[in-house]
Amino acid sequence: MLHGWIILDKPRGLGSTQAVGAVKRNLREAGYGKVKVGHGGTLDPEAEGVLPIALGEATKLCGRMLDSDKTYEFTIQFGEETDTLDAESEVVARSDRRPPLAAIAAICEHFTGPIEQVPPKYSALKVDGKRAYDLARAGQDVDLEKRAVTIHSLEFLGPDLSAEGVSAFDTVAGRPDPYDPQMPLELADSVTLVAHVSKGTYIRSLARDVAHALGTVGHVTYLRRIKAGPFVQEQAISLDKLNEIGKGAPLQDHLLPLEAGLDGIPALALDPDSAQAARQGRVVSGLPHPDGLYFAKLGDTPVALVELEGGQMKVVRGFNV
Repeated sequence: MLHGWIILDKPRGLGSTQAVGAVKRNLREAGYGKVKVGHGGTLDPEAEGVLPIALGEATKLCGRMLDSDKTYEFTIQFGEETDTLDAESEVVARSDRRPPLAAIAAICEHFTGPIEQVPPKYSALKVDGKRAYDLARAGQDVDLEKRAVTIHSLEFLGPDLSAEGVSAFDTVAGRPDPYDPQMPLELADSVTLVAHVSKGTYIRSLARDVAHALGTVGHVTYLRRIKAGPFVQEQAISLDKLNEIGKGAPLQDHLLPLEAGLDGIPALALDPDSAQAARQGRVVSGLPHPDGLYFAKLGDTPVALVELEGGQMKVVRGFNV
C-alpha cells in the first residue's frame, strides 16, 4: 500500500480533479493497483503551481491541508477589469489610470492583516444550493457576502517579469529587488505581488481590491501557488515527471512520507501497548508530555494524530498503516 504525498506542479488548464485523475492513472499504469487519492486544496484551472496529492492514509490529512495557509505569486494587469477577474472573460470596466510603483508598494501594508473581501461571482461557493459560477454563467445576478480572511504578508516584487515573456518562477534569481524609496517615480501597467494568506482567500478578489484602492481597475493575468501548508514549489514535480512514473520511473524518488503533511507537529514515540490502545481508539493515561497535538508513531510506523491533555492521550485521527 502507498501512503504519502506527491506534490504536483499543476500546469495551467488542468483542473484539480483532473490532476487527481492523472495521478490515479499513472499509479495504475505503474502497477500499483487501486490507490486512494485526494488533493489538499483546489487550485483554479487557470492557476499553476503547488497541488499536494495525498495517497492512501495521507488522504485523512486533506482536511487539515484545506485549512492551511497558502502563498501565491500573482500579476495584476491594470486598466481592465473582467467578469471573472482573470484573463479568461470579457472586459466589464476600463480605466486610463496607471498607479505609480511607489503607491503600489505603499498599498500592500493596507491589505496586510485581517480584512474582508467579496469573493468572485465566478467561484465554487454555493448560493441557495447552486454554484456561484453556474448562476453567473446563466446570466443571473450573484450576490455574495463579504468574508473575513487574513493576509499574513503582501510583498511587492516590482514590474511584471512575464511582460517580457519570462516566467517569474523560472527566474527567481533575476527578480527585481523590493521597492526602493529612492527609485524614480514610475507608472506601472502591471505588477507582481506575493501573498501569504489564510484559507478562503481569493487572490482574484485581492487583485481587484488592490486595483480599486489605487484608483484604477485590474485583473489577474498570472497566478502561481508557491506554497500550500508545509509544501513548497521546490518539492513539486511536473506533469511530465508524473507521466514518467506511469512508464516505470521510480515513485520513491518523488513520494513524500505521510508525516510530511504534519510539519510543525511534534512526534510522540509509543510503546507497543500504547500503540495498540491508540489503534483501538482507547484513551492512554500517564504520559509525561505537555498538552497539545502530537503525531504518534511506533518506531517508524505512523499510528495516529493524537491530542494530549493532562497526561491523557486521545486519538484525533488514526492511521491504518
